[in-house]
Amino acid sequence: MPWEETTRMEQRARFVAEFDSALYTVTELCRRYGISRKTAYKWLNRWGQEGEQGLQDRSRAPKSSPSRTGDSMVERLLELRRKHPTWGPRKLLVLLEKENPEEAWPAPSTAGDILRRHGLVQAGRRRGRAPIQRGCLTQATAPNEVWTCDFKGQFRTGDGRLCYPLTVADSFSRYLLAVDGLDSVSTPQSWPVFERLFRDYGLPQVIRSDNGSPFASARALAGLCRLSVRWIKLGIVPERIKPGHPEQNGSHERMHRDLKQETARPPAGNAAAQQELFDRFRHVRNEQRPHEALGQRTPAELYHPSLRPYPSPMPEPCYPGHYEVRYVRPGGEIKFRGRYMFLTEALHGERVGLEEFDDGLWSVYFADVLVARFDERDFKLYG
Repeated sequence: MPWEETTRMEQRARFVAEFDSALYTVTELCRRYGISRKTAYKWLNRWGQEGEQGLQDRSRAPKSSPSRTGDSMVERLLELRRKHPTWGPRKLLVLLEKENPEEAWPAPSTAGDILRRHGLVQAGRRRGRAPIQRGCLTQATAPNEVWTCDFKGQFRTGDGRLCYPLTVADSFSRYLLAVDGLDSVSTPQSWPVFERLFRDYGLPQVIRSDNGSPFASARALAGLCRLSVRWIKLGIVPERIKPGHPEQNGSHERMHRDLKQETARPPAGNAAAQQELFDRFRHVRNEQRPHEALGQRTPAELYHPSLRPYPSPMPEPCYPGHYEVRYVRPGGEIKFRGRYMFLTEALHGERVGLEEFDDGLWSVYFADVLVARFDERDFKLYG
């Protein structure tokens, strides 16, 4: 009869005992227990050499493993992972291979197993893939075609002060242009950051944001706000994702997850120390961290400043000769045909151009951006 899985040791001990009784030959016992002569002599030899201990199952692991990752490699991998806890095995191996190209580093799957064995990988909940949103978003094909921006959720530093991290990145190269901890999400706090970036890196063609303050005003005409008005005057197109669809700014949102984990858990003791964490995160992400979507290159390897310099002073919009130009009053109104018509307070102090495109129907432009249309018979604005 074959070995019984639940009483394997008992079956082997009984087999040896019956052999020692000299009542049965090896051939008879093999037939009785349903085993081969090779198996029979294996257990008899182990019984003779080790006694009952020899009848236990032994590990089938090889006594040597020439392809096993060396201890020094494992230690270097673990050290780098602890230094960059959000990096996966592929990114870690890219950096290790750059530092020591002569070493035969393990495959990403092996590196992942090593990280798991040492408790440096936590199993996460699998997420379903979100459907691809096919809106009118600009697809960047070169640096500075599209910049993305957002505020990472506020948190308090160790001294109790609120910190609002403003982040700006180049969509094509993933180059992180700014991570600035501000005191609020107001335009007076945000504009100096963008102005510094424009001076340092030049102007992008498009800036993509969500629909929140200070990037847009949901209740204003065309979503205009003071910040987007300045962008338009510089020839930058404000581009907004659909409300409730943060996946349309997916790479930026993914960067925010790493930013939170590496700089705000826990936060620094004060604003200055927190900014040092932000600056260090930005340096590592731009200069050291390889990006799979970039062919394991770093953002700094792909990014270069824009060829469009920041002008000084701020240019004013120019309109064709057939446009009727109106000044926007402090309350956000313009005067047309003897009547006042409200546009938006975001345009106060600016000049808009009105073009009649049909009998009594007018388009309202700010610079080259169409912001509204209206019918002079009732002065009602429509998109």
